[in-house]
Parts: sequence; C-alpha cells; structure tokens
Amino acid sequence: MTQPIPLTRAIGSPPASDRVTHVVMWSGGITSWATARHVVAQHGAASTILLFADTLIEDEDLYTFNDQASAHLGVPITRVADGRTPWQVFEDKRWLGNTQLAHCALELKLKMCRDWLAANPALTFDTTVLHIGLDWSEPDRIPGNRASWQPWHAEYPLTEPPYRDKDQLRAEARAAGLIDPRLYRLGFAHNNCGGMCVKGGQAQWVRLLKVFPERYARAEAAEAKMRRLLGKDVSILRDRRGGTTRPLTLAALRRRVEQEPEQLDLFDEGGCGCFTTTAAAAPREVAA
Repeated sequence: MTQPIPLTRAIGSPPASDRVTHVVMWSGGITSWATARHVVAQHGAASTILLFADTLIEDEDLYTFNDQASAHLGVPITRVADGRTPWQVFEDKRWLGNTQLAHCALELKLKMCRDWLAANPALTFDTTVLHIGLDWSEPDRIPGNRASWQPWHAEYPLTEPPYRDKDQLRAEARAAGLIDPRLYRLGFAHNNCGGMCVKGGQAQWVRLLKVFPERYARAEAAEAKMRRLLGKDVSILRDRRGGTTRPLTLAALRRRVEQEPEQLDLFDEGGCGCFTTTAAAAPREVAA
C-alpha cells in the first residue's frame, strides 16, 4: 500500500514557482472539456496536461469526444488505466459498488491519477496545479475535495464567472465542432462508464435498460455474480418504497419496469463524481 505523503504546505496555497504545469483531471465529460478550455486559454497548451483514467467500460462516443477535444485544444490526452473494469474491482475487493460507495472510482480514477502524478519527477507539489471540473452548483464539495488531493494544489475554474450550465457548455462544444456525446443526447447526466455508473440511481438504470439493453444485461449478470460470490443480499440500488430501505437488484428493477413502471422512482438519479471520491470513503470490509 502506498504510504501517505506528508503535507508540505497549507491546504489551498498555490505553488510558489513561476513555472507551473497545469493538470486537468479529464473525464471525457463536458465539464472536463470546459475546465480544460479555460486552463489552455489562461496558461497555454504547452503547460497543460489532460489526464484521463479509462475505466474500460466507456461509451464509444467518449473516445471520439476525447480525440476531437484534444485536437481542438492542442493538447494530447494522457491515458492511464488499471486494466480492470469496475466489475472486476468489485470482485477483487469483495464489495459491490452501490449508490452510496463506489470504490471503482477510487481504484480506477483517483489512485491511477495520483500514482501517475507521483511517478513523474517533473511534477512537484511546488510546480503543479490540478484542475477539477466541479462547477458553481457544487461549492459544498470543494473543501473536502481540495483536502483530499493534498499535497497537490487543486483549483476549480468552473466555480468562477461566467457561470454556465451543462446545456450551455454542450452548445459551446458543438459550436467548436465537437461531437455531442450520445449519452448526453439520450438523457444521461454524465458521459462516463457507458451509462452504467453504480451511483446513478434508478432513473439512470431505467434509461440504460431502454436504450442499451445489452449493457443492462451485462450489469445485471455482474451484480448476480457478486451476490453469489458474497452469499449476501447486496445490490447496486435501494428500494425505499413504504418508508423502508432494502436492496433492489437490477433483475428486480427490470421486472418492475416490465410489470409496474408507475412504481419507479424516476427522480432517483445521481452521478459518480469520480474525481471527488476520497480514500476515507472507501469500503474496508465485505458488505453485510
């Protein structure tokens, strides 16, 4: 296990050097593009790195968007990958990711990016700034996120004016000649993990079942495999009907869509926030 690196400066203090490398935590989503656009405009392409951690279950349009955005910004994509999918992480950790805890983000995103940063001797705490795609609607998440990236200094360009929502940013990306990724066009909140984010909530999974039934089937099979492996009544989703919270498997949700769609909680839709997960939130034991 990698040992924590001692803090070398106070939380929130910027690098003192005039020669700074700007690393954008690139997800392939619209806010990472908007963040990168701001960074390149402010600091230049030559001093910018787009760091992309690949979960290996991304939608094809994400890679197309990456290629087009990279060409438009004049910055190559630096790709890192663990080699596992989220489902393989769940098996290895013997813990099924769910709407509360998604350690796939810790293993496949945060750890991979931190390891890459640490392995590059040219990137030091005094010469590097990380740029995260949290926006003006998420100020409550920033203090904890900034602390979790220490001793690296993190900044959040989209929390400053001019303020734009995702639809406006998508329009600006299209105006720049970039593809509008199909997950967005199909109504998904995020262009990540092929629409299969375990933190996405019932609405996301119902949408996935309707537009990508084969992906839903793969996820349903993976969840069933984890239930057999653990021998426990675990699930990605939760059923809160009647005021009682209990597991809701993807198989049960599919049957509910087929039999009683009016009973679905279509307001239950979240998102991963892959670069906002912290090590402290990671599970440490098999789910009960």
